[in-house]
Amino acid sequence: MGLLLCLFFTPLASPGQAVQATPAQVNSSTYQGSIVKQAPVPGVLPLPLDQAIRMGLQYNLGLVLSGVNAGMAGAQRLQQLQALLPTVNASAKEAVQQTNLQAEGLKIPGFPAVIGPYGYTDIRGSVQWSLLNLSSLDNYLASKHNFQGSRLSIEDARDLVVLTVGNAYLLCIADASRVESAQAQVSTSKVSLDQAVANHQAGTAPLLDELRARVDYQTQQQTLITAQNQYEKDKIALARAIGLPLEQSFSLTDPAPFKPLDDLDPNAGVEQALAHRRDLQALQQQVESARASRSAATAERYPTIAFSGDYGVIGPTLGHSHGTFDVVGTASVPLFEEAKLRGDARDAQAQLEQKQAQLNDLRGQISADVRDSILDIQAAAKQVAVARSNVELATEALSEAQQRYAAGVDDNLAVSQAQASMAQADDQYVSSLYQHNVAKLSLARALGIAQTNYKDYVGGK
Repeated sequence: MGLLLCLFFTPLASPGQAVQATPAQVNSSTYQGSIVKQAPVPGVLPLPLDQAIRMGLQYNLGLVLSGVNAGMAGAQRLQQLQALLPTVNASAKEAVQQTNLQAEGLKIPGFPAVIGPYGYTDIRGSVQWSLLNLSSLDNYLASKHNFQGSRLSIEDARDLVVLTVGNAYLLCIADASRVESAQAQVSTSKVSLDQAVANHQAGTAPLLDELRARVDYQTQQQTLITAQNQYEKDKIALARAIGLPLEQSFSLTDPAPFKPLDDLDPNAGVEQALAHRRDLQALQQQVESARASRSAATAERYPTIAFSGDYGVIGPTLGHSHGTFDVVGTASVPLFEEAKLRGDARDAQAQLEQKQAQLNDLRGQISADVRDSILDIQAAAKQVAVARSNVELATEALSEAQQRYAAGVDDNLAVSQAQASMAQADDQYVSSLYQHNVAKLSLARALGIAQTNYKDYVGGK
């Protein structure tokens, strides 16, 4: 029977035993969310594009999670570094024992059946150090490249936040323009309805004209209700992307004027994008990390040299103790682990080839993004010009139809048709202007300069 009391001053867990956190998944939908850390302010908050983007760069969920992932990559780098550094521990042990010899099967004449209590004190420091382990060194280099890649991913996430918030802001501006256009159409339809009612009551127009005008008026009211609803929903989406409390009322203060973007050279744009895109640079770091992991798998075959030792004092009491030490040097080499070694090497090689293929594909995707954005800008610019002309023509046609109806030359069918054409022309103009601005913002993202140069593409105060 024994009693042993021990107190160890050692870490709770070694690096190899630490709990590994799972990196957060960051995709396009993640950038639609945010963390809300501010309270609503009284009244209506004026929100320019600059402020919306600043808030997105502070509270957007995609950027926050990218920062968390970078912190985890830094933690893994430190864990791999510890495998190359000496590990030093200290312990203090106080032991007390009492032993029943008869319970152990020992019966010695003239010797007590129970001995003790007796004990000792042991205070000791120990060190373990892997002096030569090429596999651990390569694993550290791999974690270092992963950390650098995660930091570059944060910069790329900032560009994606600008794209997401800018797109949401431009969409709200387009919605506001549609609401304004729908309100104008309702007012115009009300004038036509009042005129048709007056003519019918005067006996100069049939009931059909009044019914047609009333249908047009109610149709425009439905369009206005739908536009207002969509505007409020898109404002909620904007607030979600920038961390604004949903109960906070706000108004957009920046318009979306048409600003041509000329002299676009696709080849020069691709070269600029390849030099600035942070996601490409991050993936290049992942390739280097995979290459280091492949080297680490190969280095598992190499010998390793390790050192361990301890020094301390031990004795019945601390005052009657004596120093003792233990020093061990170990050299080891794998002799029969061929299946594991080959499996590790093939797995690492497969991961390297996967990253290299993704890198090659991303270069092509960047080129396609730049060229697609330039084509969209050019097409949208032409659409804006045609839509503006259509608005002018539809306005003139509506005025002519209203004058003819007021003069009694024609019925209000022409007025109804002209109002429908006017509404369609307004909607096409708003849509083409939105598409042009979004295409310019997408080009800034494709070039990797959305965060720093977005004003040159979409403006903003």
